[in-house]
Order: sequence, then structure tokens, then C-alpha cells
Amino acid sequence: MAKGRPREFDSDKALDIALELFWRHGYEGVSIAALAKALKIKAPSLYAAFGNKESLFLKVIERYGELNGGMYLDSFKKKTAREVAQAILDGEVELVTQKNRPNGCLMIQGALVTSPESEKISDMMAGMRGMAEGWIADRFKQAQKDGDLPADADPKALACYIMTLNSGLAVQARSGVSKKQLKQVVEIAMQNWPRTITTQNKRRIT
Repeated sequence: MAKGRPREFDSDKALDIALELFWRHGYEGVSIAALAKALKIKAPSLYAAFGNKESLFLKVIERYGELNGGMYLDSFKKKTAREVAQAILDGEVELVTQKNRPNGCLMIQGALVTSPESEKISDMMAGMRGMAEGWIADRFKQAQKDGDLPADADPKALACYIMTLNSGLAVQARSGVSKKQLKQVVEIAMQNWPRTITTQNKRRIT
């Protein structure tokens, strides 16, 4: 057992507490002192358990992914690109308006860093969002190959569109916009979705 670490220390519970703090206040909004107080341990014990604040945040992000990462995997299983997009946006609304959780998204809150010392965290969060956007683009490219999206659709632009909406939904939820209003935003956004090739052909026939 690491020196200074209490025998009853529960690392999983500690990660959940730290996740709550970072989710609510962002990376720079949480100090080592605040973390130690919330975890009811001394700062040396925190360092012994997790290393520095950056190391703890990385573990929190992993924990956050375990809890919420399935949203994308489940969405990608939908039959059409439109259903994929709808599922991702609906999932985001559910995520950022959970009961007993801070409003907003840890991936957005955590990225709001401004100091040079936190630049690594900012770059990492941007990279993770870019990775998710790449997954979505790949799914839309497959949909285009399958004839589900028209040839003139841009999978990368559509993926960026979805991620931009996700970020906006998170920020609005953080600002107090209701779940009902956010769902209405998703409905409006989906009205701009490209018509499928099948739909276009039906319109030509009629």
C-alpha cells in the first residue's frame, strides 16, 4: 500500500467523486485542495493514489467513457444514417440533462482551460472530440456506400454538424435550458438532414 494512503480508501468511489467535481467545475475549476477535501483525504494521500491532478483527470475521463461511451456504439448500430444522427443527438440530450448529475458535458467543461499549464489537457480533449467525430464520419461514409446517403452528401461535414450540435446542446444545458427545449432543438436540426436516395427517387416517380 502506498505511503500516506488510508487503508479504507476506495479508488472507484474516489473517481466518481472527482468525476462529479470536474464535471461541475471543469479542469481548472477544481484544485488539489478541493479534491482532497471532497475525497476526505490529505493531499499526500491523493498524490499517492493517483499521482498529480492531471493524472487523476485522465483517470476520470476513462471513467466517464466507461459510463457514457456506449451512446456512440449503440447509435452506430442503427439502420440508417438519419437514425444514427438522431440517436446521437437524443443521447446527448439525455447525457447533459441527467438527474443527480451536473448539467452539461464533462468533455466540454473539461476543455474550458486557458492557462499555459493546462494546454496539454485542452489538446487532449480536442483530440478526443476529433476521434469521436471521425467515428461518426466513418459511419456516414459507410451509409453513403450503402446508398443510404446521396452521393453529394459530405460525411465529414455531417459528422462535424453532429458534433457541433452536441457541443451546443451541452452548453445550453449548462446554461439551464430544459430537456424539453433541447429535444425541440434536435427536431429542428434533423429537418436539415439530407434526404435519402430512396426518398429522392420516390419524389421523382410521383
